[in-house]
Amino acid sequence: MTAEDKKPLEAHIEAHIKEIAKILDKNTPPGKIEPFEGIETSVRDQVLEHVSLKSAFFLSEKRLSQQR
Repeated sequence: MTAEDKKPLEAHIEAHIKEIAKILDKNTPPGKIEPFEGIETSVRDQVLEHVSLKSAFFLSEKRLSQQR
């Protein structure tokens, strides 16, 4: 990724990461908050469930539109 592409991406991530963290924290069972491994696993599971699927769908649609 070029520095030119990276800069706006980082700005968007920074702008939304705290809000995303609050939502993930609110929806994480208390027992999964400690230790760090539990946090990592919980966040990964939620990202896979909620974010990755939508990202994959978006990228698939984009690729299809470019092939036409």
